Amino acid sequence: MATYCLTVARLQLALGHGARRLHVSAAYRAKAQVSMSRFEPSSFVNYEKFQSNVDIVRKRLNRPLTLSEKIVYGHLDDPHNQEIDRGRTYLRLRPDRVAMQDATAQMAMLQFISSGLPRVAVPSTIHCDHLIEAQVGGVKDLARAKEVNEEVYNFLSSAGAKYGVGFWKPGSGIIHQIILENYAYPGVMLIGTDSHTPNGGGLGAICIGVGGADAVDVMAGIPWELKCPKVIGVKLTGTLSGWTSPKDVILKVAGILTVKGGTGAIVEYHGPGVDSISCTGMATICNMGAEIGATTSVFPYNHRMRTYLEKTGRGEIAALADEYSGLLVPDEGCEYDQVIELNLDELKPHINGPFTPDLAHPVSEVGAVAEKNGWPLEVKVGLIGSCTNSSYEDMGRAASVAKQALDKGLKCKAQFTVTPGSEQIRATIERDGYSKILGDVGGVVMANACGPCIGQWDRRDVKKGEKNTIVTSFNRNFTARNDANPATHAFVTSPEIVTAMAIAGTLNFNPETDYLTAPNGEKFKLEPPNGDELPAKDFDPGQDTYQHPPPDGLSVRVDVSPQSNRLQLLEPFDKWSGDDLEDLNVLIKVKGKCTTDHISAAGPWLKFRGHLDNISNNMLIGAVNSENDGINKIKNHLTGEYGGVPDVARHYKASGVSWVVVGDDNYGEGSSREHAALEPRHLGGRAIIVKSFARIHETNLKKQGVLPLTFNNPSDYDKIRPDDKISIKGLKTFAPGKPLSAVVKHSDGSEETLQLNHSFNETQIEWFKAGSALNRMKELQH
Repeated sequence: MATYCLTVARLQLALGHGARRLHVSAAYRAKAQVSMSRFEPSSFVNYEKFQSNVDIVRKRLNRPLTLSEKIVYGHLDDPHNQEIDRGRTYLRLRPDRVAMQDATAQMAMLQFISSGLPRVAVPSTIHCDHLIEAQVGGVKDLARAKEVNEEVYNFLSSAGAKYGVGFWKPGSGIIHQIILENYAYPGVMLIGTDSHTPNGGGLGAICIGVGGADAVDVMAGIPWELKCPKVIGVKLTGTLSGWTSPKDVILKVAGILTVKGGTGAIVEYHGPGVDSISCTGMATICNMGAEIGATTSVFPYNHRMRTYLEKTGRGEIAALADEYSGLLVPDEGCEYDQVIELNLDELKPHINGPFTPDLAHPVSEVGAVAEKNGWPLEVKVGLIGSCTNSSYEDMGRAASVAKQALDKGLKCKAQFTVTPGSEQIRATIERDGYSKILGDVGGVVMANACGPCIGQWDRRDVKKGEKNTIVTSFNRNFTARNDANPATHAFVTSPEIVTAMAIAGTLNFNPETDYLTAPNGEKFKLEPPNGDELPAKDFDPGQDTYQHPPPDGLSVRVDVSPQSNRLQLLEPFDKWSGDDLEDLNVLIKVKGKCTTDHISAAGPWLKFRGHLDNISNNMLIGAVNSENDGINKIKNHLTGEYGGVPDVARHYKASGVSWVVVGDDNYGEGSSREHAALEPRHLGGRAIIVKSFARIHETNLKKQGVLPLTFNNPSDYDKIRPDDKISIKGLKTFAPGKPLSAVVKHSDGSEETLQLNHSFNETQIEWFKAGSALNRMKELQH
């Protein structure tokens, strides 16, 4: 058993107030030595209370429950009286814990500081993974990141110590891998300030990505609101084998559901095919559920999860999960809002892209499709790792492909990078020889961090604007996301297919049928990959990278310099005036896909995530202007001149002119970054009017006092002109379910009235009136 994993104190104490104790053997007690305090006893689910809540709700609804319903409803603040209607009512929930990555934790902790509360009310952790730029290799890149980001790391470390938040230092690994290894377990409800938090669903947990303001609510001990999710069932039959991997399940599902098909729903996998997928493979599938807009994804508890819990030092949790196993699987006869069936025996390896993660192709066909569409066939770089695919099994399968090439004298034709998901994975694959194989074939092992997956990549092999293809095992492939080059065609697939294509150097390579040529002229075919699900020798924890907060943080100082360009204390947003919003300018009418990457780019901008004014200089600089198809080029209707979006917004704000953004479908898809909502609010935005929203972004806008509104008739989008003035009417009688209206004044003197819908409930309307959810929280404290 790994020596670092569980604290004796955590195991001896109750699963929650009133739950029964666990026995801890003397042998285990002797082994639990390192970072003992990283686990808090209160972070356990009280299975008895969980069971009681589920029983109450099942009796009330008088029907069988899906697994996701059990876990969600099992965390209701008031299971006796909560109105429950999938897709309609808002649930008040009590999540078990909060996790924040360093890029979003800055703003979350700044907001928590603004709340005036002395300490977090639920177990919470900060994970340093986003601010490490991939340049030359793990050791040097990590050292450079520690130096460049010292101010931010010190802020997060001291804020964590003061307010009772655990701190995982830079180099510890990617937030979602750390959660899987340490904090996720069957039945837990966790919220994380990153859109790929659903990764924990691979361990039977409900893990949901949120904005920082939502995290502040939970850390403050306030019930957290979530619209009651619909449930999409994915029934798996057959068995995974050969070149087909868990990644292919979600690549196929993404092709079926598209980037918005899961919006407002939890995707629940079930069926006999589940047992052929490893626990970390299930996590991969849940992780990329973010790319279909799903609230989260989850798998039922099974022996694969039990084995993973035991291997990561949590055998006692596995024993309890076995005891409550009926609670951790769907009820027989439960009903889903939609059902998709996949036969794993028939599923073939897939690769999705470019520019969107739902453009699915079988690997056997992508070469021909690329030729037809003029996509570059040469693979310039293959990249494996990321929070989606950096498990021991992933690295083992990739290494098995690489070793076959090495045995024949071949190395990668493309550049090849390897990003371990955690310090534990890095240390273990180094010990077991995988790192050496991947290095020998041409790979460079990067830091245990997000790196190129989120644009933290100092790429130098192509010039900006140069058309090229990369193949990754990541989750997203939006335009310019990985390397800031809009001409890069990024494709996502499994680590083993990435490795094979990096060796072959081309998209037009199907390892199931095609041959490689060795230096001696011998033609050979790669055998299907194989890799152990978990290490035979247990995991090597590597370096200890966890800092537990002291019992009392009152004496800890958290300093933010007024001269800092990285951190800035927050000023409260202004309250609603009490009147309708009159004559708002249209800042920009956005054309087509507009993700949170378009609204608030990552990459080099990550360094400003703790400084609202500075990061607002990236607001909507990636969005396409419908007026001229330009990027970051809009007309200032006060001066008649064209300028960048943030510059025009700042000029409007300085001139006392408020504005709106008009957008297309699924506006704000992608990352959970709340900066995409904070920036418009900071620069004078009052409303975002679109055809439809992605879930997290819509909530983030509400939290910051911005009105997210949708056209009742989507074709009304076409009626808006760039020089219109828009007045939003009906705010004096603002109420749930009651539409607002937009009076649109055209420059030719004509005007028309459009109906605008919203999804605000009564609590959220109070946020709007107070100016933000944080303002409202402070009002309620007095």
